[in-house]
Amino acid sequence: MSPDLSLVLKLQSLDSRTVELEREVAALPKRIAEIEKQLDSHKKRLELDRAALAANGKERKSREDDIKVQEQKISKLKDQMVAAKTNEQYRAFQHEIDFCEKEIRRFEDRILDLMTESERLDKNVKAAEAALAGESKQVETEKQAAKQTTASHMQELATIKAERQQIVSQVGKEYYTQYERLRKRPGGIAVAEAVDGSCSVCHMIIRPQVMQDLRGGGDGVNFCESCKRIIYYNPPVSAEQSA
Repeated sequence: MSPDLSLVLKLQSLDSRTVELEREVAALPKRIAEIEKQLDSHKKRLELDRAALAANGKERKSREDDIKVQEQKISKLKDQMVAAKTNEQYRAFQHEIDFCEKEIRRFEDRILDLMTESERLDKNVKAAEAALAGESKQVETEKQAAKQTTASHMQELATIKAERQQIVSQVGKEYYTQYERLRKRPGGIAVAEAVDGSCSVCHMIIRPQVMQDLRGGGDGVNFCESCKRIIYYNPPVSAEQSA
């Protein structure tokens, strides 16, 4: 393998890692935005439950006040019944008392319903508060982790950029020009290995003559006739060579 080809392969490795890191850095804010949005929705749900619980208590207090008003009316009506001079007046007072007692029962039934609903709402609020506290802590943990990951990735990207500049200064112009042109294509892969007589990227069979040229080495740039990528051949390493 020629020195230029070896350098271009290093460039491709660095550029692939750069794409991966940049994708992760771009995805982190979106992930944080998603979990914060979910947290906000849970906060709003909790506020609605709190508001419903407060409204429940307010209505229950109002119905209790209504009962007191009716009880006061009954007390006054009973006092007036003592002074009734005719049966008609007496029955009229009794009719009003019956109506007040009916209203009291209606208010008491409503209070019982509100108490049952209040228990459910109170349970929901307490459960939501506990869950929200844990979720808020988790969100902060993920945000801090995202910041640390971003900082680490940015540091690695800076290192890659410096290393890339050093490699670019060493690689031959022909190789580098072709590499830059090809890596801007969809997929970003500019260099492919010839494996078992086929291109490792497009998997098309390589003509025997081209394979012979690749095995022969040389300093020229070779291309896959199908996908037009720079193609190279990496001879297998025997067990003895590996040792």
